[in-house]
Amino acid sequence: MKIHHTLLASIFAAALLVSAGRPVFAQADHTPEPPQLKWSFSGPFGKFDRGQLQRGFKVFREVCSNCHGLTLLAFRNLAEPGGPEFTPGQAEAIAAGFKIKDGPNDQGEMFDRPGRLADHFVSPFANDQIARSANAGALPPDLSVIAKARTYERGFPRFVLDMATQYQEQGVDYIAALLQGYEQKPADMQMAPGMMYNKYFPGHGIAMPPPISDGQVTYDDGTPGTVDNYRRDVSAFLMWAAEPHLEDRKRIGLQVMIFLAVFAGLLYFTKKRVWAAVKEGRA
Repeated sequence: MKIHHTLLASIFAAALLVSAGRPVFAQADHTPEPPQLKWSFSGPFGKFDRGQLQRGFKVFREVCSNCHGLTLLAFRNLAEPGGPEFTPGQAEAIAAGFKIKDGPNDQGEMFDRPGRLADHFVSPFANDQIARSANAGALPPDLSVIAKARTYERGFPRFVLDMATQYQEQGVDYIAALLQGYEQKPADMQMAPGMMYNKYFPGHGIAMPPPISDGQVTYDDGTPGTVDNYRRDVSAFLMWAAEPHLEDRKRIGLQVMIFLAVFAGLLYFTKKRVWAAVKEGRA
């Protein structure tokens, strides 16, 4: 029992030391922590909402793709299980709507052709220099893994509890908050020309103007075209883009846990049977 108490004390001491080196997002630069939203894919049994992913893709295509790339995602992924699950014909039509640079041809020249399922999404700019020139010096990031890259620290003891609840939606919560976090800057705050004030962006000065507004995108399923729906849907889509095999990972993880539980039970009863003979003096 004394050993167990010592072990627990060591774990909590280590957690405190780790938390001392992991400052909470809100404490780092007085930036408020993004609200924790409810997502269909959260938790150990969560799954993506197919309709939400399809709506989120439409927001990305009509709004975000004008400045941001999604170069790690292939068009064929849109029709694969676990994602938006467009039909193969729909995915082919989406791919054909993009121009892909290919070549050289027989004359040694590069040419544009319609996209195919095997192609990846293309960046809206040929290179970083053109991207910066078109955006007042700012470089729009690729959004392929943005939902995993833009995370924040939750501090002790919450990050310990997150391991039990499997909370991993910091990035998607941050994106959703950022898209609705534009406000009038404080009167005493100095900002560089062309920068916008966003209360959830670290430092609060962001080069991207508010990208979405009510009625900007018309949903095919009749969902109201509001900023709140846009931000939730495109954030969910970007979460899937960052981890397209999330559902498979959770399913396999559950199967492994069931196997380990059954295996542990078998080991326990095997141990009891083997050592029973020792206690009775028969071994």
